[in-house]
Amino acid sequence: MSISRAATGGMLLCRAEPLAVRPPAHLLRVRLLLAPAGGWSVLVPEDKPWRDGPETVAQVLTGWGSALATGTTWPVLSLWWESGRAGFALAGGFRRSVVHTWDAAGGPSGEPDAMRSLSARLGLDPVLDLEELERLTRADPDPAVDGEARLLALVALLTRAGLALPPGLAPGESADRLRAAARVAPGVEPLEWSGWRDAVRAEFDAAERGPLGPWVRGPRARLLGAAQVAAGAPLLAWAAHRRSPGWATAGAVLLAQGTATLAYDRARARR
Repeated sequence: MSISRAATGGMLLCRAEPLAVRPPAHLLRVRLLLAPAGGWSVLVPEDKPWRDGPETVAQVLTGWGSALATGTTWPVLSLWWESGRAGFALAGGFRRSVVHTWDAAGGPSGEPDAMRSLSARLGLDPVLDLEELERLTRADPDPAVDGEARLLALVALLTRAGLALPPGLAPGESADRLRAAARVAPGVEPLEWSGWRDAVRAEFDAAERGPLGPWVRGPRARLLGAAQVAAGAPLLAWAAHRRSPGWATAGAVLLAQGTATLAYDRARARR
């Protein structure tokens, strides 16, 4: 692949299916394209906030990745490149982000243990894969091995962890070409901030489709809600009679949870 040294762009790689990525991605309040990438998901920006804003492409993508990973159980890898320079930032939950960059000549700059942390958090082979990752942090006399070439090698190595980017999505491409390729990727969907109501609804949809879905809405949810109300109401009455604040709190919580579960099931059924 020929790489233009004038190209500027970036993407976010999430170690999760699009169904899990969609709700937190909505909360970024930016226009994105979300597509499946093997066992991963890829997010490509529709706009170029780094062009007219005060932040560089590295700062923008790193900030998005950190915000997206907060409160999730899966890691987010932010990739960026500009004029031959390139880098990545790995974020995951409330853990410290790991950052590594390469200059236009391929010279590495970053935390000494960046590749070791990357290998461990992504579940790569601690021997063979780590050896190849650490090779990317060493200087190379070949002038063709610039920062973007190093990033391409990193993405190629991640295929061993299940990453399969759609055609046309690769480090080194311009933001316009990335956007064009993402729009025709299989399973792609546009994400655009449309208010808190739609964001909350997206969270509910994700919960209902997840493993706990039957306990959130449906016959099991109604049975659970009814059982909580049936247990909470008499417990609350008994605690009030005995003047027991602890049991009163337990009864109130059960009653509130059961009532909320039944109300939610009814409201979603109407919608």
